[in-house]
Amino acid sequence: MHSGVHGLQKILITGAAGFLGSHLTKELIREGHYIIGIDNLSSGRASNIKDIPQERFIFIEADVCSGEIISLPELSGVKEIYHLASPASPKFYQNLPLETLEVNITGTKNMLELARKTGAKMVYTSTSEAYGDPLIHPQEESYRGNVNTWGPRACYDEAKRAGEVLCYIYYTKYQVPVKVARIFNTYSAGLANDDGRVISNFVTQALKGDDITVYGDGSQTRSFCYVSDTVKGLILLMEKETANGEIINIGNPDEYPIIHVAKLVKTLSRSTSKITFHPLPEDDPKLRRPNIAKAQRILGWTPSITLEKGLKATIEQYGKKLNG
Repeated sequence: MHSGVHGLQKILITGAAGFLGSHLTKELIREGHYIIGIDNLSSGRASNIKDIPQERFIFIEADVCSGEIISLPELSGVKEIYHLASPASPKFYQNLPLETLEVNITGTKNMLELARKTGAKMVYTSTSEAYGDPLIHPQEESYRGNVNTWGPRACYDEAKRAGEVLCYIYYTKYQVPVKVARIFNTYSAGLANDDGRVISNFVTQALKGDDITVYGDGSQTRSFCYVSDTVKGLILLMEKETANGEIINIGNPDEYPIIHVAKLVKTLSRSTSKITFHPLPEDDPKLRRPNIAKAQRILGWTPSITLEKGLKATIEQYGKKLNG
């Protein structure tokens, strides 16, 4: 195993079989890098990575929380670590609350220790959920959030916030070059159909002619970032030395009411589905929109794919899947 052949890096991605991890893996391999992917497949899927060319990709089915992970021989000489391992959709993290806490605390500490040992740079993927149900709008990185430790979403929000604290400690105490991405809703044509996230739900329902289920009155807003934009943001975050020790929002600042998204999906998919309304889940944030001034300034990053363009691609892919 050579690291740094022709300036190309040996890169570790945890959560490589997940939605975002598999897209990031494919993009970095396209750029010519050598990738080690780790996933315990608790919410990731082997099918997400089955088409990846093996000559530059090693997959290790393992849990980043295990004590042995740091001494795996494959991880010596790793130059970059993207720590994405974690359930990320409410359906998964509410089923795996203890594992969600552990992977973001013990798993994050293990990855920071590895970075400290190998001199690697690290990106930790946190979440817009760190802002809770925000009282300021849009959300900027200095906002401390309005969060609840006592509810069904807390296992995720608080796990990610604790992971950020670990990054802060390793950056200030050991000078590990770590950067934190607070990721806002990301979607793509490749998102698993049943993962419970809003766009995959709407598109699947619309294409099957099932009712499109909107929670609350649909006035709550979200900002949706197409996955290729999110991946570009993460890669820039890794590249930029000026991002070390920074928390940076990665998301699309175009904000839409959920009802608008439901109607747009229905129109674009020429669906006969009815839109139905259901009670709002507990602690569901009413507003979500990133302020991305910091990402623009430090990373030179702005997302480029509009919701309509991203939805068209998603609907087309899902249609093929359902008919295939």
